[in-house]
This record gives sequence, C-alpha cells and structure tokens, in this order.
Amino acid sequence: MTKDVIALTPTMPDLRTLLAGLYAGGPDLVVGTMADGAVVQLCAPDGRPLVSVEAPILVQVPGEVARLLDRPVPDGPVWWTEARASTTVAEAARLAGSFAGRLATVLGGIVWPPEAATTDVVPLTTDVSAVPVPVTANPAVDVLTPSTAVVIQDRPLVTMTSWLADALRAAAENERALHIVTPPTTRLTLPTRAALRSLPNRWVVQHPEHGYYDGLSGAVLHWKNGTFTPVRDDKGAPAVADAFTAVTPTRQRQLLLTLRTRHPADEQLVLGNALETAFQHLTGAPPAGWSTAEPVSLPWSTRRLTGFARARAPQPTWLTAIGRPDRPALATLRILRTPAGVEEDISLALGYGGGEEPPLDATEALATALAAEHGLVSLLTSLRVGRRDLTIPPRLEPLPMPTAFTLGHDEVEKPGLTHAEHPPAGPPPRRLGNAARPALHYVLGDGTDPGAWSIFQQLARHLRQAVDGDSAPPRGRG
Repeated sequence: MTKDVIALTPTMPDLRTLLAGLYAGGPDLVVGTMADGAVVQLCAPDGRPLVSVEAPILVQVPGEVARLLDRPVPDGPVWWTEARASTTVAEAARLAGSFAGRLATVLGGIVWPPEAATTDVVPLTTDVSAVPVPVTANPAVDVLTPSTAVVIQDRPLVTMTSWLADALRAAAENERALHIVTPPTTRLTLPTRAALRSLPNRWVVQHPEHGYYDGLSGAVLHWKNGTFTPVRDDKGAPAVADAFTAVTPTRQRQLLLTLRTRHPADEQLVLGNALETAFQHLTGAPPAGWSTAEPVSLPWSTRRLTGFARARAPQPTWLTAIGRPDRPALATLRILRTPAGVEEDISLALGYGGGEEPPLDATEALATALAAEHGLVSLLTSLRVGRRDLTIPPRLEPLPMPTAFTLGHDEVEKPGLTHAEHPPAGPPPRRLGNAARPALHYVLGDGTDPGAWSIFQQLARHLRQAVDGDSAPPRGRG
C-alpha cells in the first residue's frame, strides 16, 4: 500500500530544511516539482517519482490534527507537511519516513505514524529500470485504468485531503471512477463519504477473510476489466459481505441537517452566516474553522470565506467547516451562483454520546432565524444511530430518521399557504416568522419512528402537486 507520512512542526519548513529532508536518499536522487510548484518530488535518476511532498499547511484550528490522525497530539498551531510514497519502488516508504523524520528533528516536531520516523539515509537499491513506469502523474493515484483511478490508503481515517480532492477532480474530468481501497479498520470522514456516495466512485474494503466489498453498501466486489464491480448471483442481485452486516450496537447518535439558502447576488452579501447561525443554535459557538480540504486549517471568518467564493465565481465553491473539539460538528458548504441568486447548500452533522441528548427542540428556533434572516429555502433535520466522532466505518448503519422539515416563506408561496398548511399525513405545520408570509415548520417525529419517512415522502408529493415542477423537491436523507 502507498505510505503517507506526516511531519508536524511548530515552525514552517523553509526551503533549506525541505531540501535537507529530500536528501534522505543521498546525492544520486533528484528533486522535481509539479502542480506549479505546489508539490515537490524526490525522484529516481530516471525521473520516476518516489516521494511526493505537498506544500506545508498551517493548521490553526484547535483539535483538528488529533481528529484526523485519530490519536492525541499536542494542541496549538502546527505546520502539517505530508509526504506520499510511491508503491512502485520498495525504498519509497522508508524515504518518506526519513524525509519526515529529518524535518521533525530539525524543527522540533513529531512524525505520524511515529514508527515511520527515521533520519537514516535510504539508498536506492532497486533496479528502477526493471520497474514499470506509472501511467499516472497524480501522486495520489496508485493504479490507473481506462475506466478507474485507484487510490490505496492504509491510514485509520481517510480524509478529504487536497491530494484526494485533486484525484477526484481529475477522475471526473477524464470520465473515470475513483475507487479508494482500504483495510477494514479504516473509517471515512464525512467529506470523503460525501465524495464517494454516488457511483461510479466507490470505497473498496479489502478484508483478509471476506475479500473485497463496498464499504458503504456492503456489495461483494471483484476486480474485472480494470475496475471493481459487484459480484452478482444467478438472478443478478449483488451479494452482501458478512463483514458489512456484523454490527455492534451503540447508543451514540448523529443529528443531521440538510439546508439550502438563497440570496440576491449583490456586493453586500456575506456568505457563511446561515452556517454560523446553525452552529450557534446547536453548539453554542460559531464554527472553529473552515477550509477547502482536510485538515481544516483556517480560523472561522465569514469575510474571508466570502472573499474566496467571490474570487471563484461563477464557478461553484466547496468548503468544509469544523466545530470545537468538545462538541463534534462538521459541515460541508457548497456555494453556487444560479439565475435566482446565490445559493448555499449545507450539510451539517453533530455527534452525541450515549448520555447526551441531541437538541431536537432547538431546530424550530434555528429554522425561525434562518427563515427571517438568511433566505431559507428548506431545512430537513434527521437523527440516526452513528459514531459520536462523525466518522464512517465500513459497516451497515441505520438510515437517518427525519424529525422536522421547514419550508422557507418564498417556497411556501409556490404551492400556496392554504395547500401547504394541509399535509396529507402528520400534524399541521407551525407558522414561523411574518404572519403574512410565514415559513412552515413540519414536525415529523422524534427520530425513532421509521414511519416518519412515509410522512415526509407524502408531504413532498403534496407540495409538488401544486407547483409547476421547476422547483427542487425537498431534499433527501442526509
């Protein structure tokens, strides 16, 4: 498997320190760059990349390094320098460890994983002329076929790093699937899971006893015609791996919010306020940080977030936001320019332990604030059994159960207030905000009744019946 090694240092590695680290292979190796200098590569004499090093990232968000490395680490701002070793040459993994170890030694930092750290010179003994040249220039991709880009990961938590985001983008641009292969002990962060949610992308789990299976659906997989595909029975149905259905009961839960806002496109618009309001109502504090990838590195700032999105317009902007370490909360935010204005699509998840009660009662007050001040289009709140730390294991997890749905006042006008106030099932909605142009808040359940999905689906059909069909239906299961 490809080996990722990370140096965590209190000061930024300067060019001299980086070069000293890259001499881990001795003077016979050469140094190159790619991605306009954002990636430095230690290469064999023939130019074959052995270790790729991404530009250092200053992580200023408390608890973020511990969250992603799944282990306690000293808190405080730290420079994160990640090296990725090639699988094609045996010495590459040791070279990555020596590079990171040298940075940590010079700058007084630490290496993850600790056992990878060394300062030894690692001479290249492999005859690289006998090793096939990789067909991919992306340092995150281990195997490339006409249909699929395969990324092999052996870290405990697969995060949506800039490496992985680049691989995903390149695969999509070339009409390839992205398949991430991991051992069964690996989990995904929510941003990574969101990227792999829809086919043809897959999370492929390599189990020592059960072979390959899909970590999100459980489908047994095999490698065929250059891609991972489901193994099907005589009737064409996919088989499900036993390892996927072996579920351990837990009392931990996740509160999930899927919301959309819409704003007029003007120069005074500040983005991110709806997300900040959601964090304030549900955690008592604004987000701790935001970024375009993981690790989430920047302190929370709606001003900087807005400036970043403006610079990218009219292209969409995708961001991640994180909460404080004591209250697991993670959100993805997609900012999109449409003919109707500027829309924000937000998915927010919050984790709760067995002795903690998710604040379901707070969602109505949150919906009221979003409708009054932040251009709410819709808000779906759901509850599900899931890990408090918000990570996704390769196991069957119960579907989330909807607890409430709110329709913003502009959306209420499309089917008409009278029609919207008389759903076919469930209690009548509560009016929020302006009496003349209210938003409507539908209570669907307490998160334990599977019948809440039927109530929500009937409500969605009821609302669609009275509109022309050009507005998006209420959104799905989070």
